[in-house]
Amino acid sequence: MRLPAKRSVNSSGFTLIEVMVALAIVALAVPALLFTMDQQIDGTAYIRDRSLAQIVAGNRLGELRLALRGGGQTLRGSNTGIEEMAGREWQWRIQSQATEVPDFSRVEIQIRASQSDDGPALYTLVAFLAARSDGVASG
Repeated sequence: MRLPAKRSVNSSGFTLIEVMVALAIVALAVPALLFTMDQQIDGTAYIRDRSLAQIVAGNRLGELRLALRGGGQTLRGSNTGIEEMAGREWQWRIQSQATEVPDFSRVEIQIRASQSDDGPALYTLVAFLAARSDGVASG
């Protein structure tokens, strides 16, 4: 009598438990990666908006400097308006006040996205303008 030959069992695949563990790891990792990617996109949009707001503030300051060179007087008090740049509207507010130094004014320019007039400004530029000379110091 002959005994049946023993088959050698070589498993070359994953077991069900190994597959389930791998799927659990992927299920935990993918949402974390998506959350991180969403934060990066939001951060990039904020930097873009802040850069454009900086350009708008620089434009407003340039217009004030040109008005002074043209013989105009420095702005006293505040002024607001809307400027379009890069296909969007930006709300600006200029506040000016006299300083202790004669013929110098402190000018603060705040820029906000047009639809969000509450809350903090995206960019604030502070400059000191001389009424009689071309010198401007900004910070």
